Amino acid sequence: MSRLLLCRRSLVRAFAFLAIAFSPLAALAEVQWPMTVTDAVGREVAIPAPPRAVLLGSGFNLIALSLIHPDPIGLLAGWSGDMKGDNPEIYESFLRKFPALGDVPLIDDGSGPGLSLETILTLKADLAILANWQADTEAGQRAMEYLESIGVPVIVVDFNNEALKNTPDNMRLLGKVFEREEQAEDFARFYEERLARIRERVAGHPEPGPRVLMEAFPAADRCCWAYGTGGLGEFIAVTGSRNVAEGALPRPGGMMNAEAVMAENPDVYIATSSPGGKYSGFSIGPGVGAEEAETTLAAVVDKPLMASIAAVRDRRVHGIWNFFNAVPLNIVAAEAFASWLRPDLFPDINPAATLSEINRRFAAVPFEGAYWVSLKK
Repeated sequence: MSRLLLCRRSLVRAFAFLAIAFSPLAALAEVQWPMTVTDAVGREVAIPAPPRAVLLGSGFNLIALSLIHPDPIGLLAGWSGDMKGDNPEIYESFLRKFPALGDVPLIDDGSGPGLSLETILTLKADLAILANWQADTEAGQRAMEYLESIGVPVIVVDFNNEALKNTPDNMRLLGKVFEREEQAEDFARFYEERLARIRERVAGHPEPGPRVLMEAFPAADRCCWAYGTGGLGEFIAVTGSRNVAEGALPRPGGMMNAEAVMAENPDVYIATSSPGGKYSGFSIGPGVGAEEAETTLAAVVDKPLMASIAAVRDRRVHGIWNFFNAVPLNIVAAEAFASWLRPDLFPDINPAATLSEINRRFAAVPFEGAYWVSLKK
């Protein structure tokens, strides 16, 4: 055999080795414990072994786990009742698929900061996951200190503060911790590709979009708790549109009186709410039918104040599930905003198709119901 042929075969073997060594599957196989990760608020957290008994400080983070793990309930030692209390329909959908969820102990009454340290002590957890809004509270800080003092590492995740920036990396964080990196990376890329499409088109059309008022949980007896530039308010800005509350209210939002609303005269009105009218007469979200969502949204704007603004006169009235600001499904909300606010730029965007693909490719439990709605013209 010639020296040249031997050399070629050696090179082929070398390249084959490198291809295997640096493939995603090889990288996944090399997960080593203990593991140190950086969480959503920049804390370095050491996790000694693969988590098998997890505490969820917010029940809504079950949704994030369900997008990367086929049996998210099997990971839980305890969880908060906030998702069950705020959105019982989505809780019931998880319970139907995973009856064991009904036996998972509650570590919180649903208020978020009120974690029961006595209950936590009995559960022998090996990891706790808190939402960023919990970690910002005094009660949350106390809970984190207590958990760490009994040897339970705590990671903080963030799906609502700068959600469009943070969501993909938070999914990658969870994928790493639960040894589901391939699934998490698939979801993160799915998210980033759709967001990039919105950003790129808006960048190519710097002319300002419409002026928007977004009201949380509208009620007949008051006006109006308006979103600022944070949370779901960020989804207005990404479309190149203008939030009428910007500069007038803090970043999270606040009360805007009737006179201010009439003076601003927004071009588009968006209401947020949850199923069943628990906080508002407007009902939307998991388990809600399209007819119920549209009928209750129409009732929201059927009052003299709303009838006076351009958005209602021109029938540019929309509604969306409020809790998109707590879960990684929020890319669907971004697409809904783009289609409402800049329909000229996004005639091809279809949030229903995006949610259907999430259900098909990622969701352990499908997300069903009217999560967004528009009044007919």
